[in-house]
Amino acid sequence: MPAGPGTGAVADGGSLGGRLESIRAELPAGVTLIVVTKFHPAPLVRELAALGVRDVGESRHQEAAPKAAELAGLGLRWHFIGQLQSNKAKAVRGYASVLHSLDRLSLLDALADPEAEPIEAFVQVNLTDDPARGGVAPADLAAFAERALGTPGVRLAGLMAVAGLGADPARGFARVRELRDRVLLPVAPHATGLSMGMSGDWREAIREGATHLRIGTAITGNRPDPAYART
Repeated sequence: MPAGPGTGAVADGGSLGGRLESIRAELPAGVTLIVVTKFHPAPLVRELAALGVRDVGESRHQEAAPKAAELAGLGLRWHFIGQLQSNKAKAVRGYASVLHSLDRLSLLDALADPEAEPIEAFVQVNLTDDPARGGVAPADLAAFAERALGTPGVRLAGLMAVAGLGADPARGFARVRELRDRVLLPVAPHATGLSMGMSGDWREAIREGATHLRIGTAITGNRPDPAYART
């Protein structure tokens, strides 16, 4: 989404460290900054690690898995932020500590594993009327959360959302916060997290209580040609 007045602009100039620090300087205590490195090669993630980044986000398993393997010694915490296919769920939980896109019952079933280390999972809420956008409809949230609580190997962390295209992000994020407080917390009092806010709207997300920001291009700069990820 293009940045508008008062939003975080997409950075395509300056140094990687400078862009990172300019955002860090505005973050309240306790907010987790996840740097999204989609389409960027492993050396850039290594640079970020040298700058103190520990939380890294990826949205494509075929890209994330080799990066996580190559950078295994850096102590990074991998967040899977894209829509996850059920048949890749077990593979993703092999390297990811957090899933930000828990959106359907079939994925819950695929993640169920009483022997595995629990994966933290945010339930993605659909803020639009378009089911193709992904996410659980607000009317179905309570039942879905109860099912997630009963799924072995999954630890419910909170809610995640993406602001609707062309919509006021602050309004959408306020809606997510309200759903957490009114619907989720009575069912899962520990699931206080709000994963919301990206490069163009992270300031609005903070004002509405975001606990996790997923920021890519405002820190990493414009994404390179993704062709390398297909090799």
